[in-house]
Amino acid sequence: MPIILPSIFYEIPRNPVLAVGIPVVLGATNGIITRNAIQSGWYDSLSRPPAEPPRQAFGIIWPALYASMGYASHLAAKALEHAATPATTEQARNGLTYYWLQFGLNNLWSYLFFGAHPGFKQPGAALVNLVTLTGLVGKTIYELHPIDHRITYLLAPYAAWLGFATLNAGFWFKNYTSLGRKRTAQGKDL
Repeated sequence: MPIILPSIFYEIPRNPVLAVGIPVVLGATNGIITRNAIQSGWYDSLSRPPAEPPRQAFGIIWPALYASMGYASHLAAKALEHAATPATTEQARNGLTYYWLQFGLNNLWSYLFFGAHPGFKQPGAALVNLVTLTGLVGKTIYELHPIDHRITYLLAPYAAWLGFATLNAGFWFKNYTSLGRKRTAQGKDL
């Protein structure tokens, strides 16, 4: 049985300003959480995986990714609006549903990894979230590509970045035991 979201989720992306603006604004909000966690010293105390992009890259890459994913949702909403067959209507609706599900997981990731408050940091849950998120973005592309190829071009950089971001696993393996306890910088369990 397909997941059907409230109609507002299919209406919002019809407006390109809302379609792009909502992800960019919510992404900026997540950036504040991230910045606060980094400034707290917690992030700097973690052992790093071998490949980690410079911090300055995130402030450039994420707004562009949020804008492109938002515009992809606009194209999907327009495809839904102009669908000529029931199959195309279903495919566009499914693609938009997956879009909103991945968007929710995207916004949840910062809260899980960096924590909305100092005592709530769940890097293991963030890793599970990230793998699920990456799969949902792939499914979104799969559903929407036949309807409008431009959507693939808009979401492919996002999917690639998420694939790279699964290096989040390196943070888990280098800093936490299988029981979720923090490890010391020398790799010993606390």
